[in-house]
This record gives sequence, C-alpha cells and structure tokens, in this order.
Amino acid sequence: MPNILDIRRRIRSVINTRQITKAMKMVSAAKLRRAQDRALAARPYAQMLTNVLKSLVARAEIYDPETGEPKHPLLAQREEKNILLIVVTGDKGLAGAFNANIIKAAARFLASKAGKNIDIEAVGRKGRDFLRRRYPAAKVQTQNLAELAESVETEAATGERAGTIQIVGEHVGILGKVEFSQASALAEAVIRRYCREEVDSVYVVFNEFKSVIAQRLIVEQVLPIEQIGEQAVRLVEEPTEEEKKRAKEAAVSAGVGMRTTEGADDAAAQFGTSQVDYIYEQSPEELFRALLPKYVSIQIFRGLLESVAAEHAARMTAMDSATSNATDMIDSLTLVMNRARQAKITKEIIEIVSGAAAM
Repeated sequence: MPNILDIRRRIRSVINTRQITKAMKMVSAAKLRRAQDRALAARPYAQMLTNVLKSLVARAEIYDPETGEPKHPLLAQREEKNILLIVVTGDKGLAGAFNANIIKAAARFLASKAGKNIDIEAVGRKGRDFLRRRYPAAKVQTQNLAELAESVETEAATGERAGTIQIVGEHVGILGKVEFSQASALAEAVIRRYCREEVDSVYVVFNEFKSVIAQRLIVEQVLPIEQIGEQAVRLVEEPTEEEKKRAKEAAVSAGVGMRTTEGADDAAAQFGTSQVDYIYEQSPEELFRALLPKYVSIQIFRGLLESVAAEHAARMTAMDSATSNATDMIDSLTLVMNRARQAKITKEIIEIVSGAAAM
C-alpha cells in the first residue's frame, strides 16, 4: 500500500513545479511579443534596401559585358569546396525540441556536403555545446564577435585546419538582446572570407518565424547572392499539425495574438515601388557595391531576430504542455491518495469489527 504522506509530498512537489512552468510560460509569452515587435520593426528597412538594390541592378552594369563575370565579388559563384555554416540555436533549454531540431537539420546538411571542407560558426550555447563534442575547434577560434576579424586573418595566414569539419567561431550570449552591430560584425567577417575565396558558399540554419503556429526550420544560402529579394532556401522542415495545434492552444491560453509577419512583408514592399527615376549622388555602380554587403548583414540579422522569436514561441508551448501534464499528474496522484486513504480506513474498520466480534 502506498504511503499517504509520501503521496501528499509528491503532490506538493508537482504543484510547485506547475507554478514554475506556468510562470515561465507567461514570461516567454511576454518576451515573444517583444521579439515579434522587433522582427516586424526591421522589415521596412530590409524591404526598402532590397527595393533600392533592385533599382540599382536595373541601372548599373553588375556583369562584365565581355566575359559575363559579375563585377561584385559577392555575386561570384564558384565550385563548392570550402563551406561556411552558421548554426543559430538558443542559449537556454526548456524549449521542447527547438534546439534539437536545429541541430538535426545542421547534421543533415553536413551529411549532404560530405567530403567538403566545412567551417561552422556556432551562435547560441546549446548548438555550441553539441558541436563541440563532435567536431574539433580550429587552431584559431573566436569566442565573441569582437575577435572575429582578427581570428579570420590569423587563420588565413596559417592555412591549417583541425579537420574536414571544424568549429571556427562561438558566439554565446548575443541572443538575449540582438543588436544590428552584432549581425554586422559577423557579416563583415563572412564577407571578408568570401571575397578572399577562403570559402565558396555561406549558409545559415535557423528557425524562420512567421507566426506562433507558422514556423519552419530552414537552411538558407547567404552567399553567393543568386537573386536580390529572393530567399535561396536549401532545406525546409515544416511543423506537424499536432505541433501547430499545441502552439495555438498555448498562445490562446497565454493571451498571445496570432499575428503573422507575412503581412508586414507585403506592407513593407509598398515602400519605394513607385516607377520613378532616381537621381543618384554617386554612380549606381558605387552605390551597388556599397549597399550589397548591408544586404548580407540584414539577412543574418533577420535570421537572428526570427530565431529568438521562434525560441520564445517554442518555450511557451513547451511550458504550456508541462503545466497541463503537471495538472494531470496532480489529479492522478490525488486519486491514488484517496484510494489509499479509503483502503486504510476500511482496514481499520475491519480490525475494530474483528476485535469486537472476538470479545
């Protein structure tokens, strides 16, 4: 027979756990709203920059008329021998399968590029810890964005690799409050390596956030730039209907709106779309050369922002499920406790009646 005191102690423990998971759910819901606002606020600038670049493409010669080769090095396409992969995960756990799914997608991408030299930039503690256990670190490795440029130059000078797949950078703690300067520093180092032909292509794996129930895990090609304004998606993983249903229930219970960022893209696209002839202060070629690196920075910045929003949405859903499971466990334990108490009372009554009959 189970001990009633032990069951009561277990129920109190589960009740305390439920209070924690419920509080974490509400905290994630509040952070999700702010992350959504930041992602939406960055859309108009990114769309306007895209529109300007499209306008410049129509007015500038970006390809050599004789050879057909692109004049800007970020447009040059080469045979993939050296690849740079940016893996964006979270710094914390308790977010369900959020980090595990990103790591699995990165593993599938690495398997698809077997036999090629791959450098990994790990953004986020969870991805960093996982990759550390499986792949060696480069001889010169970055611990933060401030050291990135110097380490790239040092590694280029030595030319030594720790393995076919190696970790060249770790960026932990930058997702708490993503700043454009951080994404810009990472983008500058990536662009520098690409222009020096140290890498032939650059990919980023992250969770693309559209709404609480509309997220997808993608591997997007950042460099070389194939077409301005179009995502070069190489791998896509959509959530299941069951996952969408749980996310919707968690959002409704937490009071989070079902806003989507897709409408923001359409609204932002209306800026600068009028058919006008721009007067450029510099030549279109100079402006195109100066703005194209910013386009790469915006892509990486968008990936970081949307990954943060997706992480909070995943944690909110996970904590909602944990709260529901705790409630079910409390009900189950209460039923077991009542049965044990009833059995104890019945046993005592039988003992009393048996004693009275014996007298």
